[in-house]
Amino acid sequence: MNSDPYSPPLPAPCVIDRGLLVQKEDMKRVLNSLSRVRYRYTLEDLHYSEGEGWILAVFADPAQATIVVNQSLYLNVQSFDYLKLTQIGQQSVLTLVQDNRQLELTPLAAPTPPPTPPPFDAAALEAVLTQVLSAHWDVQLDDDFF
Repeated sequence: MNSDPYSPPLPAPCVIDRGLLVQKEDMKRVLNSLSRVRYRYTLEDLHYSEGEGWILAVFADPAQATIVVNQSLYLNVQSFDYLKLTQIGQQSVLTLVQDNRQLELTPLAAPTPPPTPPPFDAAALEAVLTQVLSAHWDVQLDDDFF
């Protein structure tokens, strides 16, 4: 830290492909850019869990947990001390670290999105509504007649 009140402030860090992020907002920005990942959880250098999943939420709240369940990841940056960025070949690897615990995330290419539903057919909807209203009016007329 710069303790001299007369010197200019230090510039913000610049991290490119490799390095450590300790600011929670920086960690959130990087993690929010991910969608589908391969994860690997280790504790004291022992492998505990791995799989693939979707990052559904990234937040900073000291009262909530980081949760990985049912191929869904809810990441609380408050659960970790820093985010380590590394590269293996062309592949980025992001590792959330807290003491002797690590959650390693490797981005995966997102699968093709599900097919989009067919376009809304207003004429078909209007025809169905006309039939429903016509049937309703017929019932009312029958009730009025008897």
